[in-house]
Amino acid sequence: MKRSSSHRALVYARNAAMGCVVLLLLVAGVLSSWNEAHHIVLSKGREHGTMTVTGCGADVCTGPFAPSGQAVARSRVTIDRSVAARRGERFPVVVKPGTDDVVRAGTPGFLHAWVPLGGALLLSGLVIGGGLRLSRTGWCTGIAGAALLVATFFAL
Repeated sequence: MKRSSSHRALVYARNAAMGCVVLLLLVAGVLSSWNEAHHIVLSKGREHGTMTVTGCGADVCTGPFAPSGQAVARSRVTIDRSVAARRGERFPVVVKPGTDDVVRAGTPGFLHAWVPLGGALLLSGLVIGGGLRLSRTGWCTGIAGAALLVATFFAL
């Protein structure tokens, strides 16, 4: 049975739409991750040190910042509560320029910063496998996203 040209056009349109959805998911994941990750990835010239958690609220944890190198000591800095911080815990941080906000450094901080990309990869795997019918590529994309999320869970 021969397929009509209108059927082929619909298949191409569906593939283009699914490709745009995948592209949108991945771009959103990268941009969301880059908000935090660029402080860790491009940390040269930024203030590095150690934060000791003294208290946590609903959204943020606070504590003193002990500098390493040329950084300035601060009596109170804040970090997002989502980094699995508990009272009394110490971990390396990088200060966001011009603020008293810090981002967790090292491997756990690096992985945590890329969590939105991991979620985007996981969702993109579903669209690639189901919508574009590229099952192997979809599985690989989804597994890469899941691996990033699991690695972050164990690192924190």
